[in-house]
Amino acid sequence: MTEQVDGAAVTEQLPEFPTPRAAKCPFAPPPDLLALHESGKSVVRAKTWDGTTPWVVTTHAAQRQLLSDPRLSADIGAPGYPHTTPSMKAHAAEIAPSINNTDGAEHARWRRMLTSSFTRHRMEKLRPEIQKITDGLIDTMLAGSNPADLNEALSLPLPSLMICELLGVPYEDHEFFQEHAGVTNSRFKTAEEAAETTRVLRAYISGLIEAKMDDPAEDVLSDLGARVREGALSMEEAAPLGHILLVAGHDTSANMITLGTALLLENPGQLALLRERADDSKFVAGAVEELLRYLTIPHLLARRAVVEDIEFDGEIIRAGEGIIASLPAANWDPQAFPAPERVDLARKASHHHAFSWGPHQCIGQQLARIELHVVFSTLFRRIPTLRLAADLSELRFKEDSQAYGIYELPVAW
Repeated sequence: MTEQVDGAAVTEQLPEFPTPRAAKCPFAPPPDLLALHESGKSVVRAKTWDGTTPWVVTTHAAQRQLLSDPRLSADIGAPGYPHTTPSMKAHAAEIAPSINNTDGAEHARWRRMLTSSFTRHRMEKLRPEIQKITDGLIDTMLAGSNPADLNEALSLPLPSLMICELLGVPYEDHEFFQEHAGVTNSRFKTAEEAAETTRVLRAYISGLIEAKMDDPAEDVLSDLGARVREGALSMEEAAPLGHILLVAGHDTSANMITLGTALLLENPGQLALLRERADDSKFVAGAVEELLRYLTIPHLLARRAVVEDIEFDGEIIRAGEGIIASLPAANWDPQAFPAPERVDLARKASHHHAFSWGPHQCIGQQLARIELHVVFSTLFRRIPTLRLAADLSELRFKEDSQAYGIYELPVAW
């Protein structure tokens, strides 16, 4: 088959991105993606949903280099940006600048506004509350029906409660924002659905910030309100920041708790090791890094537009083309992680890219790590007989979402 790429005939069949996962190995990245490691190339062209042919970056080392390169842009309106969904592409020109779609000094300005809210020290101060909430949710689950859905009982409530406390969002609104987070992350939402869910969430966040300008507290939305009041931010800039933090701050961690629990229950030897060493804080912290590496919740990221020609690995990547740094591919790169298909909780895996790499690394990663540390050191100690209450083949995995996970996880004890 002959493909047309930038007007030049290329006589090869291009791989597609993304491709389905193997039904028998739903925790692993798609086999076609992993096969790219065997090509000997760190960047290869692939076809995406809209017929465009961006470059897919597959190796750990190449991602570290390219995601730090100023010739790549996170601007979703830039020529060649490889949009994840039709709705993103339809509204790309309308998206206002914010922390997730700016570069260089402008991006650094946005990030500085949030740095003090997400320091390691500030996140560590939340650990006792995270532990208290985790124990309370497990108490409630044990007192309820058996089997139970872990998503409903623990995975969603914990990070939702914590992001609500951190941002200053009323937890009683959790069903509202969880529903809209699901729409935000859907790969198959329409442009109209995307626009409406964005409008609704932005209006909601704006209302909260306005209230906190009159009655501030020690939370992130109050901090944003103070910046609006002093003129450093407009409300049109502050609301998207709050929107991004609210959605990203609970959905990815919730998926990680559910997916990580299912993976451990399917790997009894590693689960036994975790139970034995649950009081070893250093070991549990390392185990969390391995689970993050293995599962890589943001499985369709990271995406950039090329703004200046780059010569890389024998290829010329032209300005106006797109790049997809496939985070799962880097995290299963055998050069960076020997025998990557093996779950090894004793592995030193902290150099993974589950939170991306470069200037756009996840700003809330320390909170996520602490939540996961508490959950995985507590859940199996509190419920030593925990087991799946459904066959793995019966579970609904989120290939239709930009955040990978499992919709429901029936567990029994």
